[in-house]
Amino acid sequence: MGIIGGSGLYSMPGFEAQQEVRLTTPFGEPSDPYVVGKLEGVDVAFLARHGKGHRLLPSELNFRANIYGMKMLGVERIISLSAVGSLKEEHAPLDFVVPDQFFDRTKGRISTFFGEGLVAHVSFADPVCSEMAAVVVESGKQLGIRTKNGGTYLCMEGPAFSTRAESNIYRSWGMDVIGMTNLQEAKLAREAEICYVTIAMVTDYDCWHEGHDAVTVDQIIAILSRTPQTLAGWSDR
Repeated sequence: MGIIGGSGLYSMPGFEAQQEVRLTTPFGEPSDPYVVGKLEGVDVAFLARHGKGHRLLPSELNFRANIYGMKMLGVERIISLSAVGSLKEEHAPLDFVVPDQFFDRTKGRISTFFGEGLVAHVSFADPVCSEMAAVVVESGKQLGIRTKNGGTYLCMEGPAFSTRAESNIYRSWGMDVIGMTNLQEAKLAREAEICYVTIAMVTDYDCWHEGHDAVTVDQIIAILSRTPQTLAGWSDR
């Protein structure tokens, strides 16, 4: 099992026998060493998406190396954790959304292992593993967390947040949440034949909501600090 997220997950209860594993891939260095151990008897490889200290912008991430490294470690399923903005009233801060679709608004990121003489086309109509999504949603409900199955994650470039015009356009398109990282992970996981699911925690209403101020980093951190300690440090907004 692979877990991609922020540094708060180092303190997951029950994460035992941890050791750092440094990998070099054909696509360069991953964001950070992988932390490999056992969680409830399951082999787990954890990767801090933005590196220790959150030092890498979304546009600076080496997505190919991150996913290829997971494959090298024998990972068969990836749970990706991230903070997102809500584009619908029904998704309130502290809600969890498990998207089943993605929409790409990034610019020029490399999101394929193919090319340079190796040509392939991969089905991506359903980018998320439905079996894993169902397990995640049920687990959230058992923990008393408002967890919603389905929705569209719009992946923007960043690091700036949306303008009000952009945010309202995304809402008119029917998008559910907005973030900066998960689309490329999902595409590369599909090419690597690794099951993938995103757990998106809503931290804000982006900038469209009249009853809320425009999103700031301070607001996101304040929301994250209200979550259980084991879920802190996810921010990709």
